[in-house]
Amino acid sequence: MAAQSDLNQAGGTPVATADVALTHAVRLLDRDPDLALRQADEVIRAYPGHPQARVIQGAAHRRAGRTEAALAILEPLAKEQPAAARVHLELAAARSAAGHVDEAIASLRHALGIAPDSPDAWRLLADQHDLRGDAAEADEARVRAVKAATRDPRLRAAADALIANDLPRADAVLREHLGAQPTDVAALRMLAEVAARLRRFADAESLLVRCLELAPSFDAARYQRAVLLNRQGRGADALPEIERLLERDPRNPSYRNLQAATFANLGDFERTIAIYGGVLAEFPRQPKIWASYGHALRTTGRFEEGVRAYRRAIALAPTFGEAYWSLANLKTFRFAAADIAAMRAALDRADLADEDRLHVEFALGKALEDAGDFTEAFAHFVAGNAQRKKLHPYFADDTSRFVARSIAVQTRAFFEVRRGWGAPAADPIFIVGLPRSGSTLVEQILSSHSLVEGTMELPDLPRLANELVTASSADAETGGFAQALERLTEAQARELGERYLASVRVQRRTNAPFFVDKMPNNWFYVGLIQLTLPNAKIIDARRHPLDCGTSIFTQHFARGQSFAYSLEDIGRYYRDYVEWMAHVDAVLPGRVHRVIYERMISDTEREVRRLLEFCGLPFEAACLRFHENARPVRTASSEQVRRPINRDGVDRWRRYEFGLEPLRAALGEAVAANPTYPFATDDQGREQ
Repeated sequence: MAAQSDLNQAGGTPVATADVALTHAVRLLDRDPDLALRQADEVIRAYPGHPQARVIQGAAHRRAGRTEAALAILEPLAKEQPAAARVHLELAAARSAAGHVDEAIASLRHALGIAPDSPDAWRLLADQHDLRGDAAEADEARVRAVKAATRDPRLRAAADALIANDLPRADAVLREHLGAQPTDVAALRMLAEVAARLRRFADAESLLVRCLELAPSFDAARYQRAVLLNRQGRGADALPEIERLLERDPRNPSYRNLQAATFANLGDFERTIAIYGGVLAEFPRQPKIWASYGHALRTTGRFEEGVRAYRRAIALAPTFGEAYWSLANLKTFRFAAADIAAMRAALDRADLADEDRLHVEFALGKALEDAGDFTEAFAHFVAGNAQRKKLHPYFADDTSRFVARSIAVQTRAFFEVRRGWGAPAADPIFIVGLPRSGSTLVEQILSSHSLVEGTMELPDLPRLANELVTASSADAETGGFAQALERLTEAQARELGERYLASVRVQRRTNAPFFVDKMPNNWFYVGLIQLTLPNAKIIDARRHPLDCGTSIFTQHFARGQSFAYSLEDIGRYYRDYVEWMAHVDAVLPGRVHRVIYERMISDTEREVRRLLEFCGLPFEAACLRFHENARPVRTASSEQVRRPINRDGVDRWRRYEFGLEPLRAALGEAVAANPTYPFATDDQGREQ
């Protein structure tokens, strides 16, 4: 506890050397209290009765476990210094250490009467109420401590590091602070933010749970936990937290927005739309909420209403890049000349925020492509991707090493000795591959079948894979997943399969026996699917590499596709993907059914029949009328799959051939062969 200027000095103003010694002693208190005591003793010898030195003496004795010695110094000093908050705070700490809880509370109330914004005093008061079993009083005191902590220079330093995204420094400052103040809920919450940014989600959640154990009415921590849970795809766990927040503040727009977003992640878009509509009725001048409202409307097929919502957002905030991109991302929407002029004007502004700029770059690229100006359109896509890549760097070598290690470990013999493992359910139909490969079209076709329910891109399998790596203590870097898979036992494989089925149940809306999980990145985890859900179907949606790569490069992804912002990275990622899937074909022949986008376009009925046959489903004509399916669709293809089969996306890459050499070079033989490279064949040489 730092020396304070509210202590009356005895014997005149100490010389500078005494001030230096005392400052040094304060720094030593937590690390070496006995050395701090010796420093204070030296000052006392030179300046008998010096109040700041006596406080340090008392604090040093307490930290060294000599509570009675601390009280002997601090109790008379408190009588001499009735207006010195630091003395009474230190006395309270000593009384608490001695087990004198009521006396400690009295000292703290005295200190807070002098310094009502002392976070240390409020935290210690909360601890005393905990010791007395008075949870409500403890909770109130911790909330007051959080409010006071906004002015605490120790936490301000951590906050500055967080703002600068200097996570190692923020982590170090907060851990040092919490070493001395382990019940500082404000610091715990900030450390949770650090952990979340480092993607240590389990650590972040544990810290927030501890916050709420200490301070149940710490609404900011509860809100942060709900956000964390929702972002991990655990909306069912997030909802009770949001409901508690709304009980305390039912009109709070942030809580209601989070509730709407959570229902959206759970697939309940009607409730999402109703909540956003209610919020906007009360708070109509909120462009971000209008954009979120537009997303929900668009997902449910209410195209025109979605457009109006995005337009309203732009009217309220003319440089709101997300709203422009949301219109572009409808794919079937066409910008007017006035829109293009407005986007150009926005990009000319020096004060345009980086996030708005990259959204506008992508949107303007789409507008110019629709207008036939492919050269300028490509320049805007390049600019948007370059800015996005700065924010989300990608390390292509990591993916290549992941694939190489997976191939080395997951051999035919590896799967043979594990035959019959996993949960027996055949409910899931996994669609894997790259984004923009036609996977949403495949999902729409399947979900038009009476026995199949379409869900969304579910995060459950990647989350379980990450937990598997963590639980196995495997290196989370290259090879970590493969090592974890090697260590998996038969019982664990079945338990993981059952956990997956339980976690996705919240997404189910019908009684259909089968459901689709269309997370493209699950191609990494085909081996995990085989071990944990051996009866699930796996479909690989594939598109011509140049068309797929071009479509990825011209698409702004909200998150999760960091390879997508460089043509070279896209090419390497595609190459790694086809290498792994070719290995799967070799070691698990017939396990994966491949749907070629171009074939689906050119011979739809044949490909649909093959798809349904693989899934063990009888043919239904409704699967050919997939565009009539009114189910919610959340991906960028939502409007495209509400139209009949068309060739609009075929050979799109030729518009940008002049700029695609980095993609072509990175793809290598994957593009030099043909659009169906490299597909397995059956015993008669026919492509499977």
